[in-house]
Amino acid sequence: MLGLTPLGAIHTAISLVALAAGLLAFFRDKGINPANAVGRVYIWTTVLTCLTGFGIFQHGGFGKPHALGVITLLVLGLAWLAARGSLFGAKAAAVMTVSYSLTFFFHLIPAMTESSVRLPVGKPLADSPEAEWLKMASGVLFLLFLIGATLQVRRLKKMQ
Repeated sequence: MLGLTPLGAIHTAISLVALAAGLLAFFRDKGINPANAVGRVYIWTTVLTCLTGFGIFQHGGFGKPHALGVITLLVLGLAWLAARGSLFGAKAAAVMTVSYSLTFFFHLIPAMTESSVRLPVGKPLADSPEAEWLKMASGVLFLLFLIGATLQVRRLKKMQ
């Protein structure tokens, strides 16, 4: 199926659940909240997406996707630390919120890239993951992340 290994298919299915949960959290709750079920589904499926991704080597050995998985797990850890204690003081909610949003941005990069090099079947949108337009699209997604994170932090300040 689309050149996916069985592990790749499982990884993709889990990542789609994470993306759906993340989108629902943003639209419903204005952010990923680990205190509710949608937030927890997002977090745990993101962890599983990273872990299953470490076993996929379609493009050779350890590469950029694997590094992104490590970074995603580190940022999830940062968000968890921010939610747990006084490490960040008054900025804890902002650190947690921006961190979870950053992990969602991280999901979007491989989602866009892998979809573009595989779909439509037989005539994919991109010839390779290094296509110039994919790099520009990633930049646009990063800009959207910055705008969204800024709006989330402003919302948090108003709630205080």
